[in-house]
Amino acid sequence: MENILIKEFNHIPVMLNECLDGLNIKSNGIYVDGTLGGGGHSLEILKKLKSGKLIAIDKDVDAINHCKEKFKEYSDKVIFVNSDFKKYKNILSNLNIEKVDGVLLDLGVSSYQIDTPERGFSYRFDGALDMRMDKSQEFCAYDVVNNYSEEELRRIIYTYGEDSFAKIIARAIVAKRKIQPIKTTKELVDIIENAIPKKFQTKGSVCKKTFQAIRIEVNGELNNLDCVIKDMAESLNSKGRLVIITFHSLEDRIVKNVFKELNTDCICDKSVPVCVCNHKKSVLLVNKKPIVASNDEQKINKRSTSAKVRIVEKI
Repeated sequence: MENILIKEFNHIPVMLNECLDGLNIKSNGIYVDGTLGGGGHSLEILKKLKSGKLIAIDKDVDAINHCKEKFKEYSDKVIFVNSDFKKYKNILSNLNIEKVDGVLLDLGVSSYQIDTPERGFSYRFDGALDMRMDKSQEFCAYDVVNNYSEEELRRIIYTYGEDSFAKIIARAIVAKRKIQPIKTTKELVDIIENAIPKKFQTKGSVCKKTFQAIRIEVNGELNNLDCVIKDMAESLNSKGRLVIITFHSLEDRIVKNVFKELNTDCICDKSVPVCVCNHKKSVLLVNKKPIVASNDEQKINKRSTSAKVRIVEKI
């Protein structure tokens, strides 16, 4: 079983070189990987450290256990934390760490999670309706699909999935569950595919947006994301870097807006004639436009096609 787990966790870290360059790693610095996953980015950070430390955070215990084995030869340089990166301030406080030199946040779902059918993240495999990143959490995709009202389903599919077919998908889900509970990803896929007219099923899977929406809802992925980004920026030493990888427009919009605010001296309403907020910019934008994967990387790693990297440096 362990061999299968390790094999499944093998993945290609997105824009690895761009992220490492973005972090501008010092060999004696303290760095945080807020979303450890398969450890691809973290391993390369560790290779660049001498007396420095890496704090590796993930709420998926499978990721932690896998990387403890993977990072054996760097065990003196890494601190594993099985927690949600949204608890960032508490995590640093518990470790008695006030400032760090860099933070990496990869907001994508790990390859292992997507490719493990029983985790229920993917519309490509049949499995239980789960989608929990933290397996100790009780609330899962089954609860969303079977217990949310039609209006609530429409709202999350439209808002988090940005799907124009949200209304008819929500209606189809509710109609089906009246007959019997919806238990598997395949059942949900069939419902979505039968609900959407065939003429619109030409480019990729029509299930992608609904699955994304339910996953975001189950894991509260956008909840307080703006707050934790500010916490991470505040924790940086001068010249420290915050590097964030996003995979869809909702996340990217939040990151872009927070970075813009942190890079602005006054955030008063434009109608106010004199600044009363006393807000001072605390970061510089390392890249004004998001970095995207090269054509070569996109050919090798399909999951990099929608990725964007934004980087700021603490003043």
